[in-house]
Amino acid sequence: MATLKITQIKGVVGAKKNQKDSLRSLGLKRIGDVVEKEDRPEFLGMIQAVSHLVEVEEVN
Repeated sequence: MATLKITQIKGVVGAKKNQKDSLRSLGLKRIGDVVEKEDRPEFLGMIQAVSHLVEVEEVN
């Protein structure tokens, strides 16, 4: 199964509550934080909600 490398590139000031919650659930706390998550529908939904705040790369 593929792994996604998620990097937060923008801050959450002014973001909606659901976007802040999605970032926190992904494990991102501040700009520059990087996490690796499995390519699963739960994570893809959270990423879609904050797509303007994060950068996603696929890692094999």
